[in-house]
Amino acid sequence: MTTLTTSAVQTRALGAALGAALRPGDVIVLAGDLGAGKTTFAQGVAAALGVDEPVVSPTFTIVREYDARIPLVHVDVYRLENLGELHDLGFEELVDGNRVTLVEWGDVVAQALPNERLVVRLELGDDDDERIVTFAAHGPRWRERIAAFDFERA
Repeated sequence: MTTLTTSAVQTRALGAALGAALRPGDVIVLAGDLGAGKTTFAQGVAAALGVDEPVVSPTFTIVREYDARIPLVHVDVYRLENLGELHDLGFEELVDGNRVTLVEWGDVVAQALPNERLVVRLELGDDDDERIVTFAAHGPRWRERIAAFDFERA
């Protein structure tokens, strides 16, 4: 499923709409080029989960954890050089079923991720603020859930 946003506010709102439907244990992969809006989307997800502190890219810290109604782990694997580093971070413990996990650049470590996951790809549109957002469900539970997602209300 694909939709279009025309501002950062709309991209955050789309993230918030998805965030409102998330459950503990959900893994969301955020994919797209630099500047495509992955962190902006993550800010919307975090707001919907009840995070009340600023959400920034974890590019240099690699992992940021936020307390909320459903705890959130925000991981950025952009700077990792191999899958071993992901394991060294204790990634398996971060995806423990008690929180939502967002993985920026997660498409490059797909083989280390759970089979049940949602991939959200953000691409630059025709103007500076436009984003093409594609949702790809992996696993039967996600296929069912994304089919019921109301893109019009986002």
